[in-house]
Amino acid sequence: MAMVRVAPVSVQVRTDWFSGTPREITWGEDRLPVTKLVAVRDESSAYPAITGPRTVFEVDTPTLRLALTYQHRSRRWAIEGLDQAA
Repeated sequence: MAMVRVAPVSVQVRTDWFSGTPREITWGEDRLPVTKLVAVRDESSAYPAITGPRTVFEVDTPTLRLALTYQHRSRRWAIEGLDQAA
């Protein structure tokens, strides 16, 4: 299956204290533990100064693969894509 892009959905993310990688995602009432960090993409130079830099994490959970974005300027996490686990 392919990653399906969705309108950004705000979520709460618990991260590793030292590396800053996602460890648990709280989406509404659901808590999804991160089982694997698949990819990290730093998009610091890809966006204008007004928007600010962001980092995209592609992570696996027990049921989904998610594309999480972290907006550095606003310090917000959002889900921008998802894929059902095969």
